[in-house]
Amino acid sequence: MVVHLSENDTYKSKSAHQAIIEFLLENDVAGATVIRGIEGYGVHSVIHKTSILRLGMDLPIIVQAVDEEEKLRNTLPKLKKMIPDELIVMQDVEILAGDKRD
Repeated sequence: MVVHLSENDTYKSKSAHQAIIEFLLENDVAGATVIRGIEGYGVHSVIHKTSILRLGMDLPIIVQAVDEEEKLRNTLPKLKKMIPDELIVMQDVEILAGDKRD
């Protein structure tokens, strides 16, 4: 599952990505990573990118979570309430190595 955010997104006075990571951990999702983009744009077609001259860049943030589909789908109702206007994508993946749960 991939959640697309921006740096300035918040949830209950926390950064949205931090709140999502904590929520996923509390729900025993196998793993999640926050990735900060250096440039991107979304539905409003405004490019956000790194720049030495700009302090508030509102860069793209991706939260990527990996687990069984059913477990990830069970988190969707709450995630949609946390970030109702943000893009959430589900993808089938094949874990080839590194699955330590066995």
